Amino acid sequence: MDIKEIQNLIKFVAKSGTSEVKLEMDDIKITIKTGSSKTETTIVQANPMAQMPMQTAAPVSTETPAQAAPVTTETGENANYLTIKSPIIGTFYRKPSPDKPMFVEVGSSINSGDTVCVIEAMKLFNEIESEISGKIVKILVDDSTPVEFDQPLFLVDPS
Repeated sequence: MDIKEIQNLIKFVAKSGTSEVKLEMDDIKITIKTGSSKTETTIVQANPMAQMPMQTAAPVSTETPAQAAPVTTETGENANYLTIKSPIIGTFYRKPSPDKPMFVEVGSSINSGDTVCVIEAMKLFNEIESEISGKIVKILVDDSTPVEFDQPLFLVDPS
């Protein structure tokens, strides 16, 4: 089973409204769990060299943009701001392509559902949408740098 077939399966499961699907074949087991805001995929494939199952997490992009990780409230000097965090591991980009303008700048007003950045993971570009409305106060990550899961990306003033 190649990555395109897995992506199509994920899209199908997400559109069907099913909460969990397990697929087992001779050499591969796939579990796809969908929830209200994210889709989780686990792929276990038999390793032909060791004849032992090998588990890998495969971040796979679907056509729907990724929602930013849960928003948290800052403490200390940034107590009035909310943080938009990375929902995946990858490379952070502030523009959709090199010749296009930035998605957001400091001072930009955003609404829930607006794309704030793109994160590339395994050659797939995932648009990250804001879950909150407000004004961008600070961009915490430089363009074209690696980001971790749950890493703060933006500070937003919700008022």
